[in-house]
Amino acid sequence: MALGHMPGSDSASDKAARPGPLSRRQKAAIIVRLLASEGLKLPLTELSDDQQTELTETVAQLRLVDRDTVVSVVEEFCGELEAVGLAFPGGLEGALSLLDGQLSPSASNRLRRLALGSSRGDPWQRIAGLSAEVLLPVLEGESVEVGAVMLSKLSVAKSAELLGLLPGEKARRIAYAVSLTGNVAPETVLRIGQALAAQLDAAPPKAFDSGPVERVGAILNYSASATRDAVLKGLEEEDKTFADEVKKAIFTFANIPARIDARDIPKVLRVVDQAQLTVALAGATGSLKPSAEFILTNMSQRMAQSLRDEMANLGKVKEKDAEEAMSAVVAAIREMEAAGEIFLVAEDED
Repeated sequence: MALGHMPGSDSASDKAARPGPLSRRQKAAIIVRLLASEGLKLPLTELSDDQQTELTETVAQLRLVDRDTVVSVVEEFCGELEAVGLAFPGGLEGALSLLDGQLSPSASNRLRRLALGSSRGDPWQRIAGLSAEVLLPVLEGESVEVGAVMLSKLSVAKSAELLGLLPGEKARRIAYAVSLTGNVAPETVLRIGQALAAQLDAAPPKAFDSGPVERVGAILNYSASATRDAVLKGLEEEDKTFADEVKKAIFTFANIPARIDARDIPKVLRVVDQAQLTVALAGATGSLKPSAEFILTNMSQRMAQSLRDEMANLGKVKEKDAEEAMSAVVAAIREMEAAGEIFLVAEDED
């Protein structure tokens, strides 16, 4: 392309020197060149290989562009940006990322298989979005060479996390194999990615969001103490290891002294309903008495005395009412834990 108007040049030659209408590809090349000259890092890798090739060839073909043309292209570009009301991600993979967590597992898997079957889909984009927990079994089951390609395509942080989860010997072999991946053809890397993505998508979706230990523990948390004790006794007879894991997952009123930091009791008191707390404390007898005393000891003396007076006025509390009140206190504590306001101490911690 020609330079802009120069002093002393006649209008005829100037008119001949000006470029004709630019194609959209040429305009895109001008914008890319302009932004790159400002030091901006452009996400060109998100374009397809063909688009990247065409853009690079167009940049190579351009020479000098006059200032008026640059200004005109920039104004047109800004105008189109301002006219955009909503942008959608390109391709099925982008749409799946946008709708992550909103689709049923079966629909998500079916769409991912469609995306994988498309020649335009990038399987590594799908793989990179998965957690290390999901990727680890696949990495463990693959050869060292495939593992090296896999780690080379993932982010440094995720690769380091996966490497740390592998047995020492295999981790060392894969780390060395990474140094040999420089000559692997892009087509081979693509096929490996497609095979891994197909393997990951072929795994059946989980029917439950949590494991059996967490599910049984959650159920027993809200069960009556007599039912809970009977179930735990039966579990110990059938599978002591499973029963021990369930016990760790359970948090009841009786676990308060062992699993709540004394400094967190004032936080709990601000959340728990005063009337329910009074009933729970008044009904805490026998093995539950230490929990009531733990709560009363870790509050102000004035508040503790006020609660003791209210407990005395209640007299004998029905077992059912006490159970319901204790469950309400435990539920409030669980909600605080889920919100990160307090942390429960593991029973086996010192």
